[in-house]
Amino acid sequence: MIIGIIGGGAAGFFSALSAKKKFPLAKVIIFEKASKVLGKVKVSGGGRCNITNATFDSSALAKNYPRGENFLKKAFQQFNAQSTVDWFEKRSVSLKTYPDDCIFPLSNDSQTIIDCFLKEATQLGVEVQLQTPILSLEIKESKFVLFGREQEFIVDRVIVTTGGQPKLEQLNWLAELGHEIIPPVPSLFTFNMPENPIRELMGNVVEETCVKIEGTKLIGKGPLLITHWGMSGPAILQLSAWGARLLETKKYQFAVLVNWLNETKEEGLRQQIQVVQAEHGAKMIGNLNPFPMTNRLWNFLLEKSGIQATTRWKEIGAKSCNKLVNTLLNDRYEVTGKTTFKEEFVTAGGVSLTEINVKSMESRKVKGLFFAGEIMDIDGITGGFNFQAAWTTGFIAGKNVGND
Repeated sequence: MIIGIIGGGAAGFFSALSAKKKFPLAKVIIFEKASKVLGKVKVSGGGRCNITNATFDSSALAKNYPRGENFLKKAFQQFNAQSTVDWFEKRSVSLKTYPDDCIFPLSNDSQTIIDCFLKEATQLGVEVQLQTPILSLEIKESKFVLFGREQEFIVDRVIVTTGGQPKLEQLNWLAELGHEIIPPVPSLFTFNMPENPIRELMGNVVEETCVKIEGTKLIGKGPLLITHWGMSGPAILQLSAWGARLLETKKYQFAVLVNWLNETKEEGLRQQIQVVQAEHGAKMIGNLNPFPMTNRLWNFLLEKSGIQATTRWKEIGAKSCNKLVNTLLNDRYEVTGKTTFKEEFVTAGGVSLTEINVKSMESRKVKGLFFAGEIMDIDGITGGFNFQAAWTTGFIAGKNVGND
């Protein structure tokens, strides 16, 4: 039996390793269009590779996927975050869990993960064909013909692991086989705020914020990073993932409301201000920053509230206090456009999950054709969730691909 894996990324490699382990007599070939495999693994997490998340309850884990929650909840019964940890540790890859539950290799180097995969592939006898894009696929007499630029390959089974595709036409070849395709849109992106003066504070991070998209119920929580183009960080990326389709319909023109003090409410903030006024009333407000943010950001927000930094805390009147409270808890910014991570591009969309058997990852339309990874309409928020979906679906596809 010859098993063809289209795509040499995270899901492709995990599919290949799973298939070869389960069906050692099969010939397993990865077809990769680039000159190197595992390109996304290499650059992910700033080159550190966040392999999974320490959310070991499968139902809780599945809640981190804007698209695919129910599908993955079932899939995680076969291979979950604990399975990932066990898989790597069994192959002598030491891991470290950080306070935000993200799990990285102890080396903090994605090459550790790549080397592990390449070593395993060599030991098992998985073949890798580089610079071999598969442009289309045909079914002939219960076999699959894969058409490259100049070659064609005949295989018995196929696992498609080509990742998220930014354009709908890139998925036409799967639609032609009868699959419903959910149109792709960007899922993880940062918010552009052209000309907004907050961009001058690039590099500033507030660790705990709560950000809302105005006029919606969408909320992102966690660190917020100010960049030279606007805002990023987990709180923003969460919003971009959960709001992927809605924001696309708005053509990425909308407003966000930032609570710089996380979930602090107005009454609690006013009490906090009163305590500061009572204890440090003679001090200048610009010199005494009682909140978990940099002094640069604090002074920026004071200026935005119309309060001079030389004002004494005890001199803040009711009107100025109201403005400050509103700025800290409900700071409004216009967003005009987005910036996606080209190397780490994540999409919402792909092959509809209704067309895939979750127990095997086999197509319900074409026998012998399987899917794994982001080619399906699955995407997670940041924190190792997208890789976990790749490992899980790849593992299941691989261990079922050789079954009759």
